[in-house]
Amino acid sequence: MGEARGMTPPPKAAPSPPPRGLGPWMALALVVGNLIGSGVYLLPATLAPLGANQLIGWIITSAGALAMALVFARLGAMRPMAGGPYAYVQAAFGPFAGFVTAWSYWILLWAGNGALAVAVVSGLSAVVPGIGTVPGLPAVLAVGCVWVLTLVNIRGVRSAGDLTLVTTVIKLVPLFAVIGLAVWLWLSGVPPVAQTPVPITGGRIAAAAGLCFWAFLGIESATVPADKVENAARVVPFATLFGTVVCGIIFLGISVAFLGYMPIEAAAASPAPVAAMLAQHFGGAVGGVVAVFAAISAFGALNGFILLQGEMPWAMARGGVFPRWFDAENARGTPARGHVVSSLLLSVVTLLNFGRGMGDLFQFIASVSLAAGMLAYAMTMLAAIRLLPHDRALVPVALFGAVFSGWATWGLGLEAIGYGAILLVLGLPIYLAVRRGQSGAA
Repeated sequence: MGEARGMTPPPKAAPSPPPRGLGPWMALALVVGNLIGSGVYLLPATLAPLGANQLIGWIITSAGALAMALVFARLGAMRPMAGGPYAYVQAAFGPFAGFVTAWSYWILLWAGNGALAVAVVSGLSAVVPGIGTVPGLPAVLAVGCVWVLTLVNIRGVRSAGDLTLVTTVIKLVPLFAVIGLAVWLWLSGVPPVAQTPVPITGGRIAAAAGLCFWAFLGIESATVPADKVENAARVVPFATLFGTVVCGIIFLGISVAFLGYMPIEAAAASPAPVAAMLAQHFGGAVGGVVAVFAAISAFGALNGFILLQGEMPWAMARGGVFPRWFDAENARGTPARGHVVSSLLLSVVTLLNFGRGMGDLFQFIASVSLAAGMLAYAMTMLAAIRLLPHDRALVPVALFGAVFSGWATWGLGLEAIGYGAILLVLGLPIYLAVRRGQSGAA
């Protein structure tokens, strides 16, 4: 009617641009930020009693992690799919294998994030000792960190990427300082510390490797939100490989620095070994500064892994092995429901186990989450062989990664393996209920 009178119709509103994804530097920061979390700051104390066994453990673990990174990079280049390990295993072996892998990896994420939340509060308590004296306050602060970062991730993947990029740059400063200090002492002719001899045995090396892999947890980080990575076929392999190599060099450098210039007994007794080593040479004030850096490091890694823990149930629901309720995104394109449920589980784990004390709690949660989650890495290695049959050079690399996963799991000990197995079995009723519901609908 209006057009007949010479009136032009109102212009149509331009469609809103899609949410911006993760660029190459953000994807790299996601990998490096997740690898360099709490582990490299706390593991020198845990590994100190193992003596030189830890150095061998780091070397073997670095080789295993690099093999896995090569497989993930190849899969990310040839078949970039949202869900990372779960998507690859389901494509190779079907829904049940995909569910078991996804459930294993999801447990690894939200349970392991409990250790990261504890590490944030542990770093803060070194600066504000009163935190540890108020009953219940450490638990409240840890859970508070979880929900602040959950809200950041619900706002959008770009917001989480910005925070990850900033915290990754900050967390590298003390680590380079430790390595630089050791190099300076060595070049200055300062003799290494005479360490208490520790026998080198297969059991100690396996124990070291199992714990060392906690520091490498996250090599697959860029593959999980692959659908939200810009130019994923090129960026995901770059971030995965380059990030793993850089972090492996840093981890090995930290281990050599501690074995050379920090007595085993002092490192084992310190709740903040990196801060203790720097304070030993630069004064006590440095310890408090480094503790803040350690808290920021764990906070940044927690942010990156919360991003992943929300993506997994969404990808599982899209694949038909998890309740369809999780198959939803908010206006910003983020799986808010997956984030909320994952963080609720994470909060429960953290609150129920806080009575163990921060140091024991970190090691307990880290070991159990690894015991449950290592299955996801082994299954992905086997899936790569089936998905990329013409890539013959990849087969021995993938087999080595699978064997390493099993060996590192054994090194975690029977208690951790038992708890991890229980968590895996608890997922079977959910899978059966989902499949039964799909059969009824059909």
